[in-house]
Amino acid sequence: MREFIELIKSRSDEHDMAFSRIHDLPGSMMSILRQELDSLIRVLYLLSIPDLIERNRLMACTINGERWTVQTPKRKMAIVTDAMMVEVAENFAGWARSVYKFGCAFIHLSNFHGYNALNPLDSISAEEKSDILSHMRNYHGGPTSDSPTFHELASYFPKVFEKIKGNLECYLDMLSENAPPEHVL
Repeated sequence: MREFIELIKSRSDEHDMAFSRIHDLPGSMMSILRQELDSLIRVLYLLSIPDLIERNRLMACTINGERWTVQTPKRKMAIVTDAMMVEVAENFAGWARSVYKFGCAFIHLSNFHGYNALNPLDSISAEEKSDILSHMRNYHGGPTSDSPTFHELASYFPKVFEKIKGNLECYLDMLSENAPPEHVL
């Protein structure tokens, strides 16, 4: 567990350093947000597992470079997917799915990378856009416009990063204390 937590903290610290250097590169900032969120959903997934032996097994998989797998009801092993982890994270943080999905477009080559010519917010559903803007307003104070430019939205990315990083640190503390799922929700 200690190695896993140190690995997550090291990744997060590097993201923090990168964020301080790339204030004018919003696509790269979004990629880093998505990576930080990846760490967060993994920790939340672990915290959802009441069996401490299973938690430790999954953390060891990360340390050993192995994919996470879980046993299905039919006693077969299935790969733990990002979708599965995001689903669990939704129970902890209702914004995880929309931010994760939006962030994925910056990890994988997509039309979102043309954000200087076309606003990525215009490429998502009205519901997803509303979810993102609602979250941004509730937790980060804006943007106030219902049709912000990507650069307007990006001006809030440092606040978003700090929020995700702070939540991650809190959940890592819970993980290190072997908190049961009911203490996390």
